[in-house]
Amino acid sequence: MKGRFIVLEGIDGCGKTTQLEHLVRWLPSAGLMPDAAELLRTREPGGTSLGLSVRELLLHTAADDAPAPVAELLLYAADRSQHVETLIRPALERGDWVISDRFSGSTQAYQGYGRGLNRSLIEQLEQIATGGLQPDLTLLLELPLEESLRRRRGEAADRIEAEGQAFLGRVGEGFADMAKQRGWFRVDAAGAPEDVSQRLEQVLLEQLGE
Repeated sequence: MKGRFIVLEGIDGCGKTTQLEHLVRWLPSAGLMPDAAELLRTREPGGTSLGLSVRELLLHTAADDAPAPVAELLLYAADRSQHVETLIRPALERGDWVISDRFSGSTQAYQGYGRGLNRSLIEQLEQIATGGLQPDLTLLLELPLEESLRRRRGEAADRIEAEGQAFLGRVGEGFADMAKQRGWFRVDAAGAPEDVSQRLEQVLLEQLGE
Protein backbone atom coordinates (compact mmCIF):
# COMPACT_ATOMS: atom_id res chain seq x y z
CA MET A 1 0.00 0.00 0.00
CA LYS A 2 1.28 3.43 -0.95
CA GLY A 3 1.84 5.80 1.94
CA ARG A 4 0.34 9.24 2.37
CA PHE A 5 2.06 12.60 2.01
CA ILE A 6 0.70 15.52 4.06
CA VAL A 7 2.02 19.09 3.90
CA LEU A 8 1.45 22.12 6.13
CA GLU A 9 1.85 25.53 4.49
CA GLY A 10 1.42 29.12 5.62
CA ILE A 11 3.11 32.44 6.31
CA ASP A 12 5.66 32.82 9.08
CA GLY A 13 4.02 32.86 12.49
CA CYS A 14 0.95 30.85 11.47
CA GLY A 15 1.75 28.07 13.95
CA LYS A 16 2.99 25.35 11.61
CA THR A 17 5.61 24.07 14.03
CA THR A 18 3.14 23.79 16.90
CA GLN A 19 0.52 22.08 14.76
CA LEU A 20 3.03 19.75 13.13
CA GLU A 21 4.14 18.59 16.57
CA HIS A 22 0.52 17.96 17.51
CA LEU A 23 -0.21 15.96 14.36
CA VAL A 24 2.94 13.88 14.81
CA ARG A 25 1.58 12.84 18.22
CA TRP A 26 -2.04 12.46 17.10
CA LEU A 27 -1.83 10.72 13.72
CA PRO A 28 -0.41 7.33 14.81
CA SER A 29 -3.38 6.79 17.15
CA ALA A 30 -6.06 8.40 14.99
CA GLY A 31 -7.04 5.22 13.19
CA LEU A 32 -6.00 6.57 9.80
CA MET A 33 -2.62 4.89 9.33
CA PRO A 34 -2.12 1.18 8.65
CA ASP A 35 -0.68 -0.67 11.64
CA ALA A 36 2.66 -1.32 9.92
CA ALA A 37 3.13 2.24 8.67
CA GLU A 38 5.56 4.66 10.27
CA LEU A 39 5.17 8.44 10.34
CA LEU A 40 8.11 10.54 9.16
CA ARG A 41 8.30 14.21 10.09
CA THR A 42 10.33 16.46 7.80
CA ARG A 43 10.66 20.03 6.53
CA GLU A 44 11.78 22.22 3.64
CA PRO A 45 14.39 23.39 3.30
CA GLY A 46 16.53 21.04 5.35
CA GLY A 47 14.86 17.63 5.34
CA THR A 48 18.07 15.85 4.39
CA SER A 49 21.75 16.16 5.28
CA LEU A 50 22.40 18.02 2.04
CA GLY A 51 19.30 20.09 2.69
CA LEU A 52 20.61 21.26 6.06
CA SER A 53 23.56 22.86 4.31
CA VAL A 54 21.24 24.44 1.75
CA ARG A 55 18.99 25.72 4.57
CA GLU A 56 21.93 27.47 6.19
CA LEU A 57 22.82 29.14 2.88
CA LEU A 58 19.23 30.20 2.24
CA LEU A 59 18.16 31.46 5.64
CA HIS A 60 21.22 32.47 7.59
CA THR A 61 23.73 33.90 5.10
CA ALA A 62 24.86 37.47 5.73
CA ALA A 63 23.17 40.02 3.48
CA ASP A 64 26.37 40.75 1.55
CA ASP A 65 26.78 37.06 0.68
CA ALA A 66 23.10 36.16 0.21
CA PRO A 67 22.08 34.23 -2.92
CA ALA A 68 20.67 36.30 -5.76
CA PRO A 69 16.94 35.68 -6.38
CA VAL A 70 17.38 33.12 -9.18
CA ALA A 71 20.22 31.39 -7.33
CA GLU A 72 17.93 31.25 -4.29
CA LEU A 73 15.21 29.63 -6.41
CA LEU A 74 17.62 27.02 -7.76
CA LEU A 75 18.86 26.20 -4.26
CA TYR A 76 15.29 25.53 -3.14
CA ALA A 77 14.81 23.28 -6.17
CA ALA A 78 18.01 21.36 -5.39
CA ASP A 79 16.90 20.89 -1.78
CA ARG A 80 13.49 19.62 -2.93
CA SER A 81 14.91 17.19 -5.47
CA GLN A 82 17.17 15.61 -2.86
CA HIS A 83 14.31 15.56 -0.36
CA VAL A 84 11.91 13.79 -2.73
CA GLU A 85 14.37 11.25 -4.12
CA THR A 86 16.12 10.24 -0.90
CA LEU A 87 13.43 10.60 1.77
CA ILE A 88 9.83 11.25 0.67
CA ARG A 89 9.40 8.91 -2.30
CA PRO A 90 11.18 5.92 -0.68
CA ALA A 91 9.06 6.35 2.47
CA LEU A 92 5.81 6.45 0.47
CA GLU A 93 6.84 3.39 -1.54
CA ARG A 94 7.38 1.52 1.75
CA GLY A 95 3.84 2.42 2.74
CA ASP A 96 4.92 4.93 5.38
CA TRP A 97 3.33 8.34 5.90
CA VAL A 98 5.22 11.62 5.58
CA ILE A 99 4.25 14.97 7.06
CA SER A 100 6.27 18.01 5.98
CA ASP A 101 6.62 21.59 7.15
CA ARG A 102 6.43 23.26 3.70
CA PHE A 103 6.80 21.88 0.18
CA SER A 104 6.69 23.30 -3.34
CA GLY A 105 3.84 25.72 -2.62
CA SER A 106 6.13 27.77 -0.41
CA THR A 107 8.56 28.33 -3.28
CA GLN A 108 5.81 29.68 -5.51
CA ALA A 109 4.51 31.88 -2.67
CA TYR A 110 7.86 33.31 -1.55
CA GLN A 111 9.89 33.38 -4.76
CA GLY A 112 7.01 33.79 -7.23
CA TYR A 113 4.55 36.08 -5.49
CA GLY A 114 6.96 37.52 -2.93
CA ARG A 115 10.02 38.16 -5.09
CA GLY A 116 8.20 38.45 -8.39
CA LEU A 117 10.13 35.71 -10.21
CA ASN A 118 8.57 34.05 -13.25
CA ARG A 119 5.86 31.73 -11.95
CA SER A 120 5.87 29.52 -15.02
CA LEU A 121 9.59 28.94 -14.56
CA ILE A 122 8.97 28.03 -10.92
CA GLU A 123 6.31 25.52 -11.99
CA GLN A 124 8.75 23.95 -14.46
CA LEU A 125 11.40 23.65 -11.74
CA GLU A 126 8.80 22.15 -9.43
CA GLN A 127 8.05 19.40 -11.95
CA ILE A 128 11.75 18.66 -12.37
CA ALA A 129 12.50 18.66 -8.65
CA THR A 130 9.49 16.59 -7.58
CA GLY A 131 9.35 14.22 -10.55
CA GLY A 132 5.61 14.89 -10.52
CA LEU A 133 5.14 13.91 -6.87
CA GLN A 134 2.30 15.85 -5.22
CA PRO A 135 1.03 15.78 -1.63
CA ASP A 136 -2.09 13.76 -0.93
CA LEU A 137 -3.27 16.61 1.26
CA THR A 138 -2.02 20.18 1.73
CA LEU A 139 -3.27 22.12 4.74
CA LEU A 140 -2.93 25.90 4.57
CA LEU A 141 -2.88 27.57 7.99
CA GLU A 142 -4.42 30.96 7.30
CA LEU A 143 -3.51 33.90 9.50
CA PRO A 144 -3.89 37.66 8.93
CA LEU A 145 -0.57 39.37 8.30
CA GLU A 146 -1.06 41.67 11.29
CA GLU A 147 -1.44 38.67 13.61
CA SER A 148 1.63 37.03 12.10
CA LEU A 149 3.68 40.15 12.81
CA ARG A 150 2.29 40.40 16.35
CA ARG A 151 3.13 36.77 17.12
CA ARG A 152 6.70 37.14 15.89
CA ARG A 153 7.40 40.49 17.54
CA GLY A 154 10.69 40.33 19.44
CA GLU A 155 11.85 37.11 17.75
CA ALA A 156 15.01 36.95 15.67
CA ALA A 157 14.06 36.92 11.99
CA ASP A 158 15.83 34.79 9.40
CA ARG A 159 16.82 36.30 6.06
CA ILE A 160 13.46 35.59 4.40
CA GLU A 161 11.36 36.74 7.36
CA ALA A 162 13.33 39.99 7.45
CA GLU A 163 12.17 40.98 3.94
CA GLY A 164 9.45 43.14 5.45
CA GLN A 165 5.69 43.54 5.69
CA ALA A 166 4.97 44.23 2.01
CA PHE A 167 6.89 41.12 0.98
CA LEU A 168 5.07 38.93 3.50
CA GLY A 169 1.76 40.42 2.37
CA ARG A 170 2.44 39.30 -1.20
CA VAL A 171 3.41 35.86 0.10
CA GLY A 172 0.09 35.59 1.93
CA GLU A 173 -1.78 36.51 -1.24
CA GLY A 174 0.17 33.83 -3.09
CA PHE A 175 -0.80 31.16 -0.59
CA ALA A 176 -4.47 32.16 -0.89
CA ASP A 177 -4.34 31.98 -4.70
CA MET A 178 -2.68 28.57 -4.69
CA ALA A 179 -5.17 27.19 -2.19
CA LYS A 180 -7.90 27.92 -4.75
CA GLN A 181 -5.90 26.67 -7.73
CA ARG A 182 -4.57 23.46 -6.17
CA GLY A 183 -7.46 22.37 -3.99
CA TRP A 184 -5.71 22.91 -0.67
CA PHE A 185 -7.70 22.84 2.56
CA ARG A 186 -7.73 26.20 4.28
CA VAL A 187 -7.72 26.13 8.08
CA ASP A 188 -8.24 29.20 10.25
CA ALA A 189 -5.03 29.45 12.29
CA ALA A 190 -6.17 32.31 14.52
CA GLY A 191 -7.26 31.60 18.06
CA ALA A 192 -6.12 29.02 20.57
CA PRO A 193 -3.70 26.32 19.32
CA GLU A 194 -5.99 23.55 20.59
CA ASP A 195 -8.86 24.92 18.47
CA VAL A 196 -6.64 24.93 15.39
CA SER A 197 -5.57 21.36 16.19
CA GLN A 198 -9.20 20.25 16.29
CA ARG A 199 -9.86 21.84 12.91
CA LEU A 200 -6.86 20.03 11.41
CA GLU A 201 -7.92 16.71 12.91
CA GLN A 202 -11.39 17.11 11.41
CA VAL A 203 -10.02 17.75 7.92
CA LEU A 204 -7.67 14.77 8.13
CA LEU A 205 -10.43 12.44 9.34
CA GLU A 206 -12.78 13.60 6.61
CA GLN A 207 -10.24 13.46 3.78
CA LEU A 208 -8.09 10.45 4.67
CA GLY A 209 -10.54 8.24 6.57
CA GLU A 210 -11.90 5.07 5.01
